[in-house]
Amino acid sequence: MFAPAYCGASTAMRGKSACIYPGQELNSKQSMKHILLAFAVISSQLSFAQNTFRAIIKDERTQEALPGATENIPVLNIGAAFDTSGVLEIKNIPNGNFQIKFSYVGYKDFQKTFSFPLANPDKIFTIDLEPAGTELGEVVIQTTRSSRSIRDIPTRVEAITLEELNEKNSMKPGDIRMLLNESTGIATQQTSAVSGTANIRIQGLDGRYTQLLRDGMPLYQGFSGGLSVMQIAPLDLKQVEFIKGSASTLYGGGAIAGLVNLVSKTPQQKRELNFLLNGTSAKGFDGSTFYSQRFKKTGTTIFGSYNYNAPYDPAKIGLTAIPQTNRFTINPKLFFYPNEKTTGWFGINAVYEDRYGGDTKVIEGKASGIHQYFERNKTLRLSTQLAFTHDINNESKINFKNSVGFFDRKLLQPNLNFNGQQVSSFSEVNYSHTKEKTEWIAGLNLWTDNFKTPDTSSLHYKLTTIGGFAQNTFNATKWFTLETGLRIDYNTPPTNDKLKGIFILPRVNALFKINEQWTSRIGGGLGYKMPTPFSEEAEEKGYAGIQSISFSKTQAEKSYGGNADVNFKTRFGDVAFSINQLFFYTYLNKPLILQGNNFVNANGYIDTKGAETNLRIGWKDLHAFVGYTYTDANQHFNNTTLWQPLTSRHRVNAVLMWEAERKYRIGLEGLFVSEQKLYDGTKGKEYVEYGFLFEKMWEHLNFFINAENFTDRRQTRWDVLYTGTITNPVFRDVYTPLDGAVINAGVKIKL
Repeated sequence: MFAPAYCGASTAMRGKSACIYPGQELNSKQSMKHILLAFAVISSQLSFAQNTFRAIIKDERTQEALPGATENIPVLNIGAAFDTSGVLEIKNIPNGNFQIKFSYVGYKDFQKTFSFPLANPDKIFTIDLEPAGTELGEVVIQTTRSSRSIRDIPTRVEAITLEELNEKNSMKPGDIRMLLNESTGIATQQTSAVSGTANIRIQGLDGRYTQLLRDGMPLYQGFSGGLSVMQIAPLDLKQVEFIKGSASTLYGGGAIAGLVNLVSKTPQQKRELNFLLNGTSAKGFDGSTFYSQRFKKTGTTIFGSYNYNAPYDPAKIGLTAIPQTNRFTINPKLFFYPNEKTTGWFGINAVYEDRYGGDTKVIEGKASGIHQYFERNKTLRLSTQLAFTHDINNESKINFKNSVGFFDRKLLQPNLNFNGQQVSSFSEVNYSHTKEKTEWIAGLNLWTDNFKTPDTSSLHYKLTTIGGFAQNTFNATKWFTLETGLRIDYNTPPTNDKLKGIFILPRVNALFKINEQWTSRIGGGLGYKMPTPFSEEAEEKGYAGIQSISFSKTQAEKSYGGNADVNFKTRFGDVAFSINQLFFYTYLNKPLILQGNNFVNANGYIDTKGAETNLRIGWKDLHAFVGYTYTDANQHFNNTTLWQPLTSRHRVNAVLMWEAERKYRIGLEGLFVSEQKLYDGTKGKEYVEYGFLFEKMWEHLNFFINAENFTDRRQTRWDVLYTGTITNPVFRDVYTPLDGAVINAGVKIKL
């Protein structure tokens, strides 16, 4: 047996090897020489492992240090520790070229190669990290008009960014209902059992109290709002923004529960050409295309889609859970950039849809004396949008936007032929002035809404609103920002009392940046909504016999509300963790209710209070999200308190996603909804539904398959959908899905 030799390379010997073998006979001079050589080799090896790297990691935009950030050398599996001065320090780095990875929760990872030994071993490097769009970083918000980062806005705003929208595109390419329904504190309420119509409910309040905007313009209000959620495809959206709670100060009456702003994609220098093809087990097909490109002085985006569904009846009760649907959408936009200070765009939106639900025999052309019931909606939606921005100087700019909309709807039922047209418009001009400490935005806007029917129906509606607003954001200190706003609206309905149409709406919001881990927001304001006949109750009756609003006998619905939240984010090694806790309250006085065929103000009020909890955990490619909503919404009418119908007290939505960037994503989703009170006094059963998504990605092609509600939770499994006969059904409230388990699969083509 021979013991191994120890061999080393010495820089003093210019690369020659020196090896000492056990048992080798050495004279004293040789021994001393080799001992010194071995010592030199060992010292040299130790010196190779004594390199140190020091760095401070900062936010790319604010240049604030990010305590809790990490850095490591993956190939050596060694990480950094903080020294006494708060600088990250990696020790014992051998000579050579090594890639160092820098990370912080809410920011994109950054990697850079360094050569050791360093030219200046004592240098402290500054590493700038870019906020990640999918986290709490540089998500720029448009809804408040200030175009600030989401983390710098005192108003509590939530955003669904492009990455999550791409995921939702794979689940429900035809409309945005699922996208909204799976957001904490938001639910989509189905208003027709056989036509699938739905609206948006925030924190327990009816859908008519939610304001839906497209690029800051109200295209889906009044009569045109009943089908809006089902007619908006998400492929050309880059972001969806939510403000929960009273937001009438921002855009005028109607946002008592909150507002949703759909932000469209804009052209970039790199061309974007996408196609999406999708088929479902519920007999559906979706085909969409989106093209975008910017040139020197102009740019364009073009979105087009066709959505089809055959009549689908999973319960085999002879009524459609999904109606027969044919929808065509085209939305071209032209962008112009005449100079560095001026930008603008003009767009046209056209949607035609034929939605035919009811008795499947009728839809198949086999109507008889028994099979007669149907609901058919034929709609045409046309609108134009114009936006213009001019930078006066580095601190000031002026913005103008305008939209004009036409909506025609024919609603056909047995013994009912309702036809109505709505012409509406919105115009706004605002001026903003931004300095280091403060920002001012002030402006004027004009709304018009004109609804009429071509027949002898008595239902008509006309309203004009002139509004002025001002808002100020004051950065008092690094840790405190205050945002205040005031709106004054004047409405001109035909009434003898002009003062009934004037509303003064203040709001205030505060942001506290306690430290890099803790932030908090608190705020509130007033809201209002002018009387309107376009409600869930009128929609369910098909507007049959509904009388026009009497502005002299009714009054606007007024509200006040507030919310407060606290947010904590940190990182434990490779684990990113954040939690947000929100508390909310809204008081709505004298809400409008339908008595017979007339709308009157209720004798009392509705209040809704509760809490939302949002928890996010990320570990490498694995991400988890859990959202919990507690809503206590009650009607206090005629000295009697009743649980607000169709409002669950407990709601939990959860997502577990494993995603390797540009390779694949695998997701599991769950939704729990507790029991709800129905309008007939009974209670709807609680339910849990699950969804599964798999998507494989290549450079120019994605394949996806999605199983939605694969445990087949649907109301018709445990409850009756209607009373009476199939000839003349009387439908009960819809409180759970009706379409049950649906599997869809498709491809995304990126050229």
